[in-house]
Amino acid sequence: MQKLLTKIGHWFSKHQVLIRRLQWFIILFYACLIIIPPFLPLPDEAATLINNFTVFAQFMFWGIWWPFVLLSIVFFGRLWCGVLCPEGSLSEFANKYGRNRGIPQWMKWGGWPFVSFLITTLYGQMTSVYQYPKPVVLVLGGSTIAAIIIGLLYGKQSRIWCKYLCPVTGVFALLTKLAPYRYKPDKIKWHDYANKKVIPVHCPTVLPLRTMVSSSECLMCGRCSNHREAIELSFRSPNEEILVHGKESNSIWASLILIYGLCGVALAAFQWTNSFWLNHMRDVVESWFLSNNIMWVFNTNAPWWIFTNYPDQDDVFTWIFGIELVIYILGIGFIIGSTTFGLISLATKIVNRKYEIKVFNHLALSLVPLGTASVFIGLFALTVTLLEKYANQGFLWIPYLKATILFLATCWSTYLAYNIIAQYSSSFIRKVSSLCCLLVVFAMVNYSWLLVLHIWTIKSDKIPWNTLWVHF
Repeated sequence: MQKLLTKIGHWFSKHQVLIRRLQWFIILFYACLIIIPPFLPLPDEAATLINNFTVFAQFMFWGIWWPFVLLSIVFFGRLWCGVLCPEGSLSEFANKYGRNRGIPQWMKWGGWPFVSFLITTLYGQMTSVYQYPKPVVLVLGGSTIAAIIIGLLYGKQSRIWCKYLCPVTGVFALLTKLAPYRYKPDKIKWHDYANKKVIPVHCPTVLPLRTMVSSSECLMCGRCSNHREAIELSFRSPNEEILVHGKESNSIWASLILIYGLCGVALAAFQWTNSFWLNHMRDVVESWFLSNNIMWVFNTNAPWWIFTNYPDQDDVFTWIFGIELVIYILGIGFIIGSTTFGLISLATKIVNRKYEIKVFNHLALSLVPLGTASVFIGLFALTVTLLEKYANQGFLWIPYLKATILFLATCWSTYLAYNIIAQYSSSFIRKVSSLCCLLVVFAMVNYSWLLVLHIWTIKSDKIPWNTLWVHF
């Protein structure tokens, strides 16, 4: 099997021209999905995946692209980024004809993936990007234009956008840690090749090919395969990068993306449409405005690029609801994230009295499987919703599938957590105590999904206020 995998890696290296042609085909398809739907009428009740291009584009983006690209990162690493992503391809193409400026220091700030992920997630909910084509133009089209501009200005034969600024690069960098493959350099073969002619390889993300260990920034483009006869695509344990290399290969920004991003804001963004808490918050807040005769907050004149505004579809956000939505997503994200941060900090203190940030970051990596499962379930729900709405398909088994995914991901995260803890303490009591802290985090994420998938399916108007505590 290893020989076959090596041949696959070498195939990618030898067929870069074919890959470029495939990239241009994907770019054209991607452009059609973004550009055409805003000029078409919004889907009516008779629309299906087959007879309506807007519905087809919506399904391709949010029913297929997002959830299964996410899944592909876990199984194949960042193959999507290096071979198929239209933004990365356009940015690199623009770079060939750009000004090749040096990378400015502000761009190297490690917090950009975290900030851009939060902004994109929040803005997508404010404008209902999953339902309507105009916000898609702003979110995806704007991101693509930004990628091209960055490619024109900075870097030399590289993908600076993919390395530093892409809104999902931080998430993909975490998910690819679970991938069972990576391009692995052999230092001995590299050294033995010193006196032979070397054909230079330009890594898109400017990785140190001879010493690369982490696959987080590797785009799996295959260009370095067989370089100096020392690099080949190889199998590895899905736990290797977190357990073996996670002690040194980690960062606080990756931890924040996990804690406040995947397990915080993203989870809140997936749950608000069914949220019992949001509905009752609206009752309290809006009743106060009504009783004080402050009526302008109920206006529906917000432009569609600020808050959802589609009267023909009977889908309009008032100013107050839009503000409540933002507060809810950020508030729940902050509460879940801060609780998670505190529990991981406590676990770190238990196993490492010095409280080293590297230990905190390493423990946080145990959340990767569960955080991945959480986001996939949220995105896959869109796939199911679109199929039920536009293809008249029923999926009674979906709740069981989601529960199974969460259970398996929780088991995986627990395994990682225990083995990470064991690297820092030999005391049974310390190991169990710190593991309990992380188990509370895992339980909190699972309970958040239990609310969405089961408890909140009860109609909120049938739930009296005096039973509110049950839903906490």
